[in-house]
Amino acid sequence: MQRFGRKHLPFYRIVVADSRAPRDGRFIENIGTYNPIPGKDNTKEITADGERVKYWMTVGAQPSDRVKWLFGKMGMLPPAPPRVSEHPGVPRSIVKAMKAEAKKSK
Repeated sequence: MQRFGRKHLPFYRIVVADSRAPRDGRFIENIGTYNPIPGKDNTKEITADGERVKYWMTVGAQPSDRVKWLFGKMGMLPPAPPRVSEHPGVPRSIVKAMKAEAKKSK
């Protein structure tokens, strides 16, 4: 995804790019857009060319996590499984410390 727009008002283009290219750098093809700011009807706008998405997936393109989630919302891919924390409500730093402590005790 390439970020456009201005500060605090992002707009993204969904692009096919080489993994070595920078985030907003060179790309192969523009296949859609995503506007995360809700419009007047309180919906976020996602557009994508379904045929081109299917083509790129069949030739081995790997979508990023966020693009995979967006395509799941559109019905182009199976919906992503929900993220579930082992320790809900506990900060990551404490969870990491707990895991490090468990490794030491083994």
